[in-house]
Amino acid sequence: MRIGARLAAFRRSLTREKLVEKAKRALRVLLNPRLLLCLAIAWMITNGWSYILFGLGMAMEINWMRAVGGAYMGFLWLPFTPEKLITVALAILLLRVLYPKDRKTLAVLRAKMLRFRRSRGVE
Repeated sequence: MRIGARLAAFRRSLTREKLVEKAKRALRVLLNPRLLLCLAIAWMITNGWSYILFGLGMAMEINWMRAVGGAYMGFLWLPFTPEKLITVALAILLLRVLYPKDRKTLAVLRAKMLRFRRSRGVE
């Protein structure tokens, strides 16, 4: 497809109604209480413990807690850290394990993953 044709298709997809509809669909999936719970659990596994450890170390004046929590938090803020990818992948895994009958959310996530793979040429 030529660049002009792609640009025209992109402009057609930028109508207000289509953007609002896409935003509603995305929010409906992302604000699902089950997925939010799994995201919270995954965040606590990957990040939250370090914030709690650092806070407790500050409150109780325990140096090793401050050091471990602060070091891991510093690592999380580096630009190459894949923490968010790991958190989302863990949340999806938890959703599959904790709520295997939630076919609607899992189907939407599976369709998004298939579309992403096709756009990248991976099958």
